[in-house]
Amino acid sequence: MLNLASEWKSPGTDAPSGALWYARPATRWFEALPIGNGRLGGMVYGGTDRERVQLSESTAWSGEPSTADVSATARQYLAPIRELLFAGRHGEAQRLATEHLVGRPQSFGTNLPLPEVQLDFLSEAPVLDYRRTLDLDTGVASINYEQDGIRVTRDVFASNPHGVIAIRLTADRPGSIGFSLSIQDGVIPGRITATDTDVVLRGHAYENLHSNGQQGVALEIRTRLEAEGGSVRCVDNTVYLEGADSAVVYVAVGTSWAGDDPGFRTDVLLSAAVDAGYAAVRAAHIADHQALMRRVSIDLGSAPADAAALPTDERRARLASGEADAELIALYFQFGRYLTVAGSRRDSSLPLALQGLWNDGLASSAPWTNDFHLDMNTQQNYWAAEVTNLAECQEPLFRLIETTAAHGRTTAKEMYGAPGWVAHTVTNAWGYTAPGSGIGWGLNVTGGAWIALQLWEHYQYGGDEVFLRERLYPVFREAAEFFLAHLVAEPEHGWLVTGPSESPENWYLAPDGSQCSVSMGATADRVFVEAVLRICAESAELLDVDAELRARIAEARRRLPPFRIGRHGQLQEWLHDYEEADPSHRHTSHLSALFPERQITPRDTPALARAAELTIERRQQAPGWEQTEWVEANFTVYFARLLKGDRALAHLTNLITDASEANLMSYSAGGVAGAAQNIYSFDGNAGGTAGIAEMLLQSDGSEIELLPALPASWRDGYVRGLRARGGFTVDLRWRDGRLDAARIRSSSAAGSTRLRYGQEILDVKFDKGEAVVVRSS
Repeated sequence: MLNLASEWKSPGTDAPSGALWYARPATRWFEALPIGNGRLGGMVYGGTDRERVQLSESTAWSGEPSTADVSATARQYLAPIRELLFAGRHGEAQRLATEHLVGRPQSFGTNLPLPEVQLDFLSEAPVLDYRRTLDLDTGVASINYEQDGIRVTRDVFASNPHGVIAIRLTADRPGSIGFSLSIQDGVIPGRITATDTDVVLRGHAYENLHSNGQQGVALEIRTRLEAEGGSVRCVDNTVYLEGADSAVVYVAVGTSWAGDDPGFRTDVLLSAAVDAGYAAVRAAHIADHQALMRRVSIDLGSAPADAAALPTDERRARLASGEADAELIALYFQFGRYLTVAGSRRDSSLPLALQGLWNDGLASSAPWTNDFHLDMNTQQNYWAAEVTNLAECQEPLFRLIETTAAHGRTTAKEMYGAPGWVAHTVTNAWGYTAPGSGIGWGLNVTGGAWIALQLWEHYQYGGDEVFLRERLYPVFREAAEFFLAHLVAEPEHGWLVTGPSESPENWYLAPDGSQCSVSMGATADRVFVEAVLRICAESAELLDVDAELRARIAEARRRLPPFRIGRHGQLQEWLHDYEEADPSHRHTSHLSALFPERQITPRDTPALARAAELTIERRQQAPGWEQTEWVEANFTVYFARLLKGDRALAHLTNLITDASEANLMSYSAGGVAGAAQNIYSFDGNAGGTAGIAEMLLQSDGSEIELLPALPASWRDGYVRGLRARGGFTVDLRWRDGRLDAARIRSSSAAGSTRLRYGQEILDVKFDKGEAVVVRSS
């Protein structure tokens, strides 16, 4: 039974955030180590003959804003296409939708990779005792080795307080630091110049695949060398340093996005960093970083006796061979949090894109872009933020949602003749809202609704009424207005359905045998329409506004179609029981009813939960199943919600071993969705971290469930600092596979919640700021 206890016994010293380490320099992108300050990112290779720091910057976008992206004929063909679909003439409807409904992006653009900053070293002597480390607790990448009898140390980090990357080089013999400093040409067209202290690239984010080669932000990359001792000279576009005791290279990047002056920005940032001095810059960075990372600690159990002494890539290989390593899984959890901190901060200009902050140049040169995908990926980027105590990291996402909603009013009016706002499958740095440019994926009418759920998550966790009133409710009210106007009654049952729309990004076999993607009343649409209407009504009630709107919403919700179970026992993806054109397809958008929504749960809707589970099983068993990083993260959270911890752990392990690389960064596999090779994608890292949290703690605003999906192999452990909806922070400790004790702290006003552990339930009342300890006996 769950019982109140008088005290919380700490499990001991909190487990540190951990570190990734390697016994050799990186030779490719997926071995390099990521650093970031929320806007400026770098991949650190740690070479001994050459240090490479490949740069990325969140606002380095090609393209520009456009208001001419909706098809001019879309609105007039909506009704005819609906009638064709209702009449069962799917092939004709598909043809007309292809011709008239897809978007016509004029200058969509993409985030582009930036060139490398390179340091070339003079010595060619053999290297001994090499170690390359990324300390997740400090956010510092370190390289340490011996060469010519000299111990060389290099620290690299990206500072949010000072807005720069700092590279510090020291040695244990005075006068032994020397290198050349340069910026290498990349895909960004520009001009490089140098002085005795600075190397500067000025250019533009131009490219021809996703824009016309003449649109994009102006940008400047500026490096500044500060040396103690030695001599400096400039030759052509390279700065040479010889005989120094130590040196620091600062890197700043500025762009013209949102009207900024790139040259002014880099000058201000570098001057401030130099004036402060390296020690102050480093101290400010570590304090800022640790203030976020140290909110949560985790221990999932020990590793094999010899594993802790192994480099991270070797431990990952052993995990892939079937050897358990709970410590490595805990490291992966903290790595996902680290990447969130490094990639998305309160003051970030833009949120995490498809590749987070770290652009390998492959997504931006693929048929799909390094943008903001609204049919899973961007949402998944932020799944871990609230529950792992990084709520403020969502702030740049909220600003993009608000921008997208503002622009989506034009799309709602021009394309659908409806009030409110709508966005589809993708958006960009300027809030693009028209459908995507291709049929089969671009016509997702609930993409904007899907991403807007992140606002509600934030409110549920924090309970900020000002946020509810001033930011959340305006977005949801207009989204609800759109759907109330957009929904139409299907002829058989009178259910209100969306359409024409697509279930991202899947196709079905119509009764006439044709392969189609466009339908009326796709299940994913039903999930997000229900969510938007419910949240809008609940928010209006909390704020005591819009009684008439609440009444309209209540009537519409009563008429939404029910979930349906198909002939194979699966959860139907479409309103009718169509066969899938591609049974092994990676997308399971309709399972959004299971996560992030709770419209299907194993306790409240057991038959539908079993149908959802069978859907997963059928996808995996189909020949050619498309395993990707975000699919494995999806299946991890799905099985956690289904309360099946061992199966969740199996998919989490697959994510780490089969869809993440040597540097633990997750990837979309080559051969999927037109990708020629593995392409880094941030969502797997964030989704995996969210999955671990979901296995340990779940909440719905009225109930907090402790250890809902604990795998059998995690026999002993603890976690500190996870957050639950309702304004709670939770610490958990378990022994022999069972809950030992939990401490729940409330940051909200006085109230109550229900604690659940398996079938055990305890109702608990809280005062604001109070901590309650419970034990299981």
